[in-house]
Amino acid sequence: MSYSVPKRSPRARGFTLIELLVVIAIIAILIALLLPAVQQAREAARRTQCRNNLKQIGIALHNYHDNHRVFPSGWVGVNTTGQPDMHEGISGFGWATMLLPMMDQSPMYNRLDFRLSIADATNSATWLQPLPAFRCPSDPSPEQWALELHGGSTVQMPTANYVGSFGPEGLEDVCFDPPSGGSGHGEPKEPPFQCNGEGFLAHNSSVKMRDITDGTSNTYVVGERRTDSSLGWHSTWVGNYPEGEESAQRVIGASDHTPNHPAAHFDDFSSMHEGGTHFLFGDGRVQFLGENISEAIYKGLSTISGNEVTGEY
Repeated sequence: MSYSVPKRSPRARGFTLIELLVVIAIIAILIALLLPAVQQAREAARRTQCRNNLKQIGIALHNYHDNHRVFPSGWVGVNTTGQPDMHEGISGFGWATMLLPMMDQSPMYNRLDFRLSIADATNSATWLQPLPAFRCPSDPSPEQWALELHGGSTVQMPTANYVGSFGPEGLEDVCFDPPSGGSGHGEPKEPPFQCNGEGFLAHNSSVKMRDITDGTSNTYVVGERRTDSSLGWHSTWVGNYPEGEESAQRVIGASDHTPNHPAAHFDDFSSMHEGGTHFLFGDGRVQFLGENISEAIYKGLSTISGNEVTGEY
């Protein structure tokens, strides 16, 4: 009697532990190589969107000038007697608010009551709505922030990343009395006082195209401003809120320091982009100005009639 020995079925060969670790290591290396490229692609897309936002603002500014024969004021501020008051004046609406109809925001614009201050509850209930057109996608800050008022209270304001060009001097040098005790700045100058800068947008300014003797291609109108919550650096598009802490600087910027300056001040232009900041020029183009730009050229580009020779930049 014969017996047949059953054949063993072939076993499926698996990965050894070493092979598995090698594969995991290779995948980790590939991911590490891929992530910077993905991040760079995303930042490039965000920078493009930021440029497009500024271009839309430029179109709106020119449409505003075509309709009103003047560019909007940096912010409007007068007291109850009609005298210019930069800090406590009624109204307070800023340049960006005036552009809302030209930026497909007519419903919001129509709900605002320009006979009242921006501090009025009727208006504040309207402008708290986020507006992506005034936000740089590279800035991860929240849509709202709390503005401290003199007296200790706060008010919620919408975040923005684009501020108007006041000129080469900061507001503290032009619009405030000298400090009584050394550093910092003193109190705002008493009304009637017009806080005039050499740039496009200032207190109750009314710049016309003919006033830009330096040339629109040699003068920037609006630039970026990054948010830094740890330092209280927040900007808005609404305007100069009466009794707000550094309220006018929330809507305009100075060019006394180059972009992304290491020892930057709040009222400087700055961005979350590496190497510099986007600026909208008077001719409607958007240009990225590097942080190593000549300070003289940079300041010259911020004036509308300084007669500077800017050269290459």
